[in-house]
Amino acid sequence: VQLQASGGGLVQAGGSLRLSCAASGVALNRAAVAWFRQAPGMERSFVAGINRSGGRIYATDSMKGRFTISRDSATNTAYLVMNSLRPDDTAVYYCAAGSSVISSNLASQTAYAHWGLGTLVTVSS
Repeated sequence: VQLQASGGGLVQAGGSLRLSCAASGVALNRAAVAWFRQAPGMERSFVAGINRSGGRIYATDSMKGRFTISRDSATNTAYLVMNSLRPDDTAVYYCAAGSSVISSNLASQTAYAHWGLGTLVTVSS
């Protein structure tokens, strides 16, 4: 199983980015998928997740209003669209997938068996 995250970069505050997580060896439409992030000097934390039936959760109301998690079964790729980016969104973003993640554990890092290497998002003020 491989997850390859991409799409990070440098963007000005207020801008947008779309992160991609291309998967092989696991069918994302039959797995829970999540994005986590690790800001400098901080622990990795949950951003957004989508369960096997398509239900979505976000870590905060702010993220719910600015970020959208989705997946495309045709390309076996998950996405995180991030709008209205702020400097405190600066972090390395990781995608994770798991075929046996239950909805109540969607935000739990230990629930996911597969992880990508991460993509760096830098938001300048």
